[in-house]
Formats: sequence, C-alpha cells, structure tokens
Amino acid sequence: MMVTGLLLLALLAACGSQPTSAPTAPAATDAPTAAATDATVEATAEATAEATAEATPVTPNPTTAAGPLPDLGGREVTISVENAYPPFNYVNPTNGQGEGWDYETWNEICRLLNCTPVYQEASWEGMIQAVANGQFDAGADGITINKERAEQVDFSDGYIQVSQRLMARVGETRFTTMDEFVANTDLRLGTQTGTTNYETAKGLLPEARIQAFEQFPFAVAALINGDVDGVLMDETAGQGYIGTNAEQIALVGGPISSDALGFIFPKGSELVGPVNLALAEMRASGKLDELALKYFSAAFKMPGN
Repeated sequence: MMVTGLLLLALLAACGSQPTSAPTAPAATDAPTAAATDATVEATAEATAEATAEATPVTPNPTTAAGPLPDLGGREVTISVENAYPPFNYVNPTNGQGEGWDYETWNEICRLLNCTPVYQEASWEGMIQAVANGQFDAGADGITINKERAEQVDFSDGYIQVSQRLMARVGETRFTTMDEFVANTDLRLGTQTGTTNYETAKGLLPEARIQAFEQFPFAVAALINGDVDGVLMDETAGQGYIGTNAEQIALVGGPISSDALGFIFPKGSELVGPVNLALAEMRASGKLDELALKYFSAAFKMPGN
C-alpha cells in the first residue's frame, strides 16, 4: 500500500513540533511529579494514535452479504486451460493471446480475492489428472461436474447449467433430432475423447459409428468437410463454433442432457472455498450474467471473424 500525503504531513508536523534545543529549567522550579509525567505521556500517545489512524488509508476487502471475501495476499494461482475450446478459452489469432470466458472469469475471481492468475496451456486428455496430481492449482475448460471426476478432484460450485446438443451442417435434411440421427445407421457422429459428450455418444450409438477427436476444433472441421455427419458437444461450446462458422453449421433438435460445469482443484485444495465465495459474489452482482451474454449467446464472435 502507498504511503499517503497525509501520513507524510503528519510525520513532518511531528518533526516540526520538537524543540531545536532543550530549554534550561529555572533553578527554583521543582521536578515534575510522576503523575504529571504519566498524564503527558498518555496524552501524547493518544494524539499519535489519532494522527496515525487519520493518516493511514484503509482499503477494505470486497464484501458479500456474508461478509468480507478472503484475501489471498497476492499469491499466484496456476490455472490450466486448453486454449482450444471457444468460447471458454482460445488463442486470439490477431495477437496470439489467450482469451475467453475462463480468462475473464478467473481475472475477476482474482480481483475479488487478491490473487494473481497464471494461465498454463494443457491438453484436455491429461488435464484432470494433472490437476489431481497438483501440477496446477486449478483447471478451467468447461468441465462437467460428475461423480467419477469428483473421485479425482474437488469441484467448485457449478457456474452454469448447460445442455448437450447435436451440431449439423447448415441445410442438413437427413435428420433434425438426435433420435433421427440414431435411427439412420449410415450416419457417423464426431465428438471429443475423454468428455461427457463422448460418454453420452457411447450410450446412444455403437462405437463403430463414433469418431472421437483429440480436440473439438478437429471434430467441427470434420463436420464441415463432410467426414462426419454430426458433432455432439455442450451447447455453450457449440455457440462458440457457430459464431465463427454461422454459414456452415448449426445446432439441431432439443437438449440431449443437462449438466453443471465447474472449475477443478486438487483434492483438499484451500482455494475451493474462496473461489466459491467469489463466484457467489459474481452471481449476486450480475457479473456472471454479463459474461454469459458476452460468450454464451449468438452474439459471440471469434476475434478475426
């Protein structure tokens, strides 16, 4: 914290009030009594305390209805991101910087908690295990909360409820719903390996009709190129890809399932509680709604498009 001008003035005033030399006491004057000395010391201490209190700025921690938010003391928090899952995280092609919902949300979380976010790129395939092993303090990648994952890592509270949806090429006439897709044995479905979307696909189709990709951008490219006939993904991510390829792809049919998304942490992490409080504050202030409108609606456009 910066020393204010008021504190400097208080210090100067204190220095200026001291005599330049000690006065010589008259010989006939008795020494001051102990009681008088104690009173003088007490008065001086009170005046000094008041001056210090007035001169020292007080910056309270952000508060919620439940009280002040925790202060993490400026500590660094390492956050793993895939940088290949818009609108959650991606690389801006115009400047090479990582951007997206995850970045803005964690920037705000750390503003509220007084921490420093450090983003580190990691592949989705090994992200959950890497966080579980303590390689990162947290993971952010639109991660569905489920019991199996909760055995490896701790989750934050859910920050959004999302539906899984079917993506198809614009102008597709062979199906309009997932049921129709499943019924047509000639159709192949793309999705990303290691995701809940992949698990859902396996529950709907034989694996011979599923093509799993390392990342969703490859699955979407395969759909546009005609290598697969549909892609199963979360609706929020689907909106991100449509924002880039609106003339080529669209979401069809209704929701296939609904799941909550959350951040992940190593088991027993002391960050879970503070992050949950920050998310609650962002929900109460409308910040989460603001970011949802920016990134999870048809208004979202990838930079450079």
